[in-house]
Amino acid sequence: MIERVVVLIPTYNERENLPGLIQRVRAATPAVDVLVLDDNSPDGTGKVADELAAADRQLHVMHRERKEGLGAAYIAGFRWALERGYDAMVEMDADGSHRPEHLPALLVAADEADLVIGSRYVRGGSVVNWPADRKAISLLGNLYIKALLGMPVRDATAGYRVYRAETLRTIGLDDVESTGYCFQTDLTRRTVRAGLTVVEVPIAFIEREIGDSKMDGDVVRESMRRITRWGIAHRRDQVLGLLDREPTWHRL
Repeated sequence: MIERVVVLIPTYNERENLPGLIQRVRAATPAVDVLVLDDNSPDGTGKVADELAAADRQLHVMHRERKEGLGAAYIAGFRWALERGYDAMVEMDADGSHRPEHLPALLVAADEADLVIGSRYVRGGSVVNWPADRKAISLLGNLYIKALLGMPVRDATAGYRVYRAETLRTIGLDDVESTGYCFQTDLTRRTVRAGLTVVEVPIAFIEREIGDSKMDGDVVRESMRRITRWGIAHRRDQVLGLLDREPTWHRL
């Protein structure tokens, strides 16, 4: 049973978005804790987080020395939460694109799943205020991932998700090499390969209104290179597995 939950929010130059987001998380799920993972934001986001934490015992702040990528921040947050005995960890963007109002539904689903993904691409999910080219890249990227890695997941790149603590212990964090946005795909494939249960819950993903997106062409290309390499390895292992099987006629 999930009792102790912490929402992990990586930040880099999000001082304008953070106070409102924390307020909405508090209103939607008063019992959860929050950990802000600030990568030494030059705009003073870390200071804003400290001021908010001073007035809220359920809000914690981790000050990281430099910007090292989304995956590195989340892994640091996962380790912090595992050491403190949390039952589940939530990934949530700081820019408001992940609506805290969806969190209760994700946590309910986590009672029966090892990983819950807030999905844009299952029935009932949507993307709001994205330009057509960005949505096309996201959709095609997820189709490519599904085809290449053979995963029964519609939105493997989604960043709004809930991991049970035991899931992270099972898939392991020590050899996770991805630190950018393909980090989400990496942990999804590890969860599927471990035979664990993945559930997708529909969400409305809303493009940020304040600040600049951290996504760019270099991020997409780096992700696709890694995913292609994983996919080739996956298909190679499938072929080798078939070749290693004993022919049926040998058993007759």
